[in-house]
Amino acid sequence: MKKFVMAALGGTLAGIIATTQVAGPLLAQEAAKQTNVYEQLDLFGDIFERIRVQYVEEVDEEKLIEAAINGMLTSLDPHSSYLSPDDAADMRVQTRGQFGGLGIEVTQEDGFVKVVSPIDGTPADEAGVESGDFITHVDGESLLGLGLDDAVDLMRGPVGSEIIITVVRDGTAEPFDISIIRDTIKLRPVRTRTEGNTVVLRVTTFNDQTYPGVEEELKKAVEDLGGMDKVNGIVLDLRNNPGGLLTQAIQVSDAFLDSGEIVSTRGRNPADGDRYNAAPGDLAMGKPMVVLINGGSASASEIVAGALKDHHRAIVVGTKSFGKGSVQTVMPLRGDGAMRLTTARYYTPSGRSIQNLGVSPDIVVAQPRRTPDAEAEDQSAARRTRSEADLRGSLSNDSLSEDEIKQIEDERAKADEAAKLREEDYQLAYAIDLLKGLSAIADQN
Repeated sequence: MKKFVMAALGGTLAGIIATTQVAGPLLAQEAAKQTNVYEQLDLFGDIFERIRVQYVEEVDEEKLIEAAINGMLTSLDPHSSYLSPDDAADMRVQTRGQFGGLGIEVTQEDGFVKVVSPIDGTPADEAGVESGDFITHVDGESLLGLGLDDAVDLMRGPVGSEIIITVVRDGTAEPFDISIIRDTIKLRPVRTRTEGNTVVLRVTTFNDQTYPGVEEELKKAVEDLGGMDKVNGIVLDLRNNPGGLLTQAIQVSDAFLDSGEIVSTRGRNPADGDRYNAAPGDLAMGKPMVVLINGGSASASEIVAGALKDHHRAIVVGTKSFGKGSVQTVMPLRGDGAMRLTTARYYTPSGRSIQNLGVSPDIVVAQPRRTPDAEAEDQSAARRTRSEADLRGSLSNDSLSEDEIKQIEDERAKADEAAKLREEDYQLAYAIDLLKGLSAIADQN
């Protein structure tokens, strides 16, 4: 028995020695790494002091430190940044749905400011700014080399003042200027309209009013049509929606799903990941859905589109979305500032990250650009179109009653309205036609 105990002790001691021999170099490496970090911090302090004392002009020490902090964060990715107390306050106002500015969501790409999307009904939208535009100058001042926050600061100004931005647009040979009058941006995140028996839900952003807006506007539209049994389907229009609050994206997805995962997030530590699942209940009561997306659909929009697509709850129509698949956490800092830090990637229910890839539509439908020449051709073709009824002396149709003729005329008027919509918004018209087809098939079955 004594021999057994001794053998066991001997084995334990040997294990401790072996572990110590392996761990020794690792501990030394970690200690060296820590020493190097402290040396770098000392270097930062030395540089800061030399700038403070020896720079050609007196510097604002607080701004200098803020710039250093922001430089550290922006070196990580385009979405991490430092928010000064004023910027942090502005961000809190924006999530409540009202703020001053142009009405565009921007990002930075290869050193240039790129428009993710203009927000519906804002000065930028009405002035003709488009998703994918690159802004190169503001009031003649180049943005090249500026950080995103500095570029955004240049675009801010008093409500009612004019700003001229210079834009480079794909398909346009030369840069051109756009004049915009700054205004107070009052976001109405959800708008509803009906096209025939189709409800069109236009969601422009995900702030804390988005889900309540979806619920209220959908209920109102369904009542206007005479009840859900009169609705043939729902179009959820997320085009040019730059995203917003993750919680709102989850709630809007949940609104149309009865069960299953909506989205999962995974951070650096696997234990910090989260999964969000749908609760029973579908506001649309199982009616067919089409989700419209384009290159301006980003972040929270992509969460919703990805969830409804993966669960086969909706057909996704349009063009590939923006591809922002990361989650930013806003962390309050001392002095009322804040840090916006990328803390996780999100994944659609199928387990796919859309970072840099975007959500691919089930049916790719591009929005054709209208040109004056094309409109003139359409009008000319309409003038050339003639039918039997236009011929002098043509026979009348005596096989139909007045009610039947009226029904045909009503159907023709609806078809003409649909054709008009196709000219105004081809993607939306396609989505509505798709729902009509699905409804017709369901009625036959």
